[in-house]
Amino acid sequence: MDADGCLMCGLEDAGEAARVFRDPLWAAEIVPGYDVPGWFVLRARRHAERLTGLNDAELATFASRARDLTAAVTEATGAPATYLLSFGENHAHFHALIVARGADVPPDRRGGDILKLRETHADPGAAARLLPAVRRAYERCAPV
Repeated sequence: MDADGCLMCGLEDAGEAARVFRDPLWAAEIVPGYDVPGWFVLRARRHAERLTGLNDAELATFASRARDLTAAVTEATGAPATYLLSFGENHAHFHALIVARGADVPPDRRGGDILKLRETHADPGAAARLLPAVRRAYERCAPV
């Protein structure tokens, strides 16, 4: 489940305080360095590189996990838009960043440019305070 030096694999050690959910294939957490309130990573639990590295079970469940997490983040934040971003360039381990885009985000920072807000909008405390609401919303959105 681990690959040397992989940021996403290292999140296996993330505690409950950072976690929205974890199942056998997928996990969603607040990621240090991306801890902007309303930003969460959805990642494959095993080290699978890029979308093409996912196995059939991961592929079969990715869409529902992404849908449910996006719905939960939208519900908890009230964001007018919630993005699902996946580049795989800086971190090849397959993951998607779920990003709530508030109404206060200027047009020149929307779309992929929202990542430029990472440094100026990081607030680990506020991100952690939002987590319980996202967790509760996820439990409502995700089928049992």
